Amino acid sequence: MASSSSSFLVRFILAKPAPQPAKKATSFSSQRPTKRHYPVIASPQNRINQTEPHNTTGNRLQHHSPRHRRGFITRSACVPAPELPLMDRPEEAPLKIGMVGFGKFGQFIARGLKRQGHAVMATSRSDYTEYCKQNGFQFFRSMDALCEENPDIMLICSSILSTESVVRKIPFHKLKPDTIFVDVLSVKQFPRNLFLEVLPPQFGIVCTHPMFGPESGKDGWTDLPFVYDLVRVASSQAGNYERFLSIFEREGCKMVEMSCEEHDRHAAGSQFITHTIGRILSHLNLESTPINTKGYETLLKLTENTVSDSFDLYYGLFMYNVNATEQIENLDRAFETVKQKLFGRLHDILRKQIVERIPATMEVNGDRRRMKRNSDNHLASPYFLPHSQDISYLTAAFAPSGKTASSSKARPSMQSLIGRGNKSEEVF
Repeated sequence: MASSSSSFLVRFILAKPAPQPAKKATSFSSQRPTKRHYPVIASPQNRINQTEPHNTTGNRLQHHSPRHRRGFITRSACVPAPELPLMDRPEEAPLKIGMVGFGKFGQFIARGLKRQGHAVMATSRSDYTEYCKQNGFQFFRSMDALCEENPDIMLICSSILSTESVVRKIPFHKLKPDTIFVDVLSVKQFPRNLFLEVLPPQFGIVCTHPMFGPESGKDGWTDLPFVYDLVRVASSQAGNYERFLSIFEREGCKMVEMSCEEHDRHAAGSQFITHTIGRILSHLNLESTPINTKGYETLLKLTENTVSDSFDLYYGLFMYNVNATEQIENLDRAFETVKQKLFGRLHDILRKQIVERIPATMEVNGDRRRMKRNSDNHLASPYFLPHSQDISYLTAAFAPSGKTASSSKARPSMQSLIGRGNKSEEVF
């Protein structure tokens, strides 16, 4: 019996699994290393490529304008990739956006900021207290009072001509050290250089230009270009500038990252030329007619849109864009080229028809017939051109001012010269 008991004990001991070493206690953070990320307002459209590298530069301020990929998802190298999809992140408090300058364009932008749930605080030279009360904005009569509210973003919406004086009056010491300055001017190198010169080094700088306004954007901002350049942004400011840019992306804008130099070069050849042509047309006093073509209606609309902006804006586009003078010169040369082509062809016709007296005969249905002479015994011209004795007057009419030939006779009008052909008898 003892033998069987000992045998059973041996089998039990052999069958029992060997004890495992105790596991080391681990925390959730050691099992899944955490990653830093900067929350952005959730939106299905606003996902950022999660393969972008993490920041390795700490909080060092960077002067850069990244060009990795086109589109809004291109981000500065100082921005870490988010760990969670944007739509899964917790709700963030709205940005406090201080607007300096609250005219027609500033109010237009403010309405878009409010649609995205952000707090808009404004100050301006004029008093917009009642307008702000009616539309859910805060208005401050002084710049100091606005800065004491510690806005996350200072949005400069003043005119181009007044921007420098406005920026230099801002009490920077009353703002948070991580405040980001953003401008929406129609020129970009000027505000960038001004910000770099005047702002304290810890302030962020983002230069932007919504390529639309109250008229072109009245039906929404979808597919309208929004240009931006990340001039100076620290990693500690990345969250706020991302959230600010996402406002325009969520409104449907086509986000275009572009350097300030490149922007001004393109703007001089597009925006400035557009305003220039519109201003020129406005001096022609064009009016709608019963037989408008689509092209003519486009010109009327262009004139209406450009003159609705102040002349100060147009002057600012010229004065503060180094490429504008070149475009004015190009436009002048192009107009002269067109005139030379027109008058050059006319001169050839005049020389053949009048000086060389070429059209003495003409052929109709294979039958050459001599042209009849008119009542003045001059050969009638099928083109109703003036006679050789009047060619000096016609030439003078097309000559540039200051270069016309002097004559003691009074010059006949252009209509009288061209209309002399009406005196001719029938050609055949």
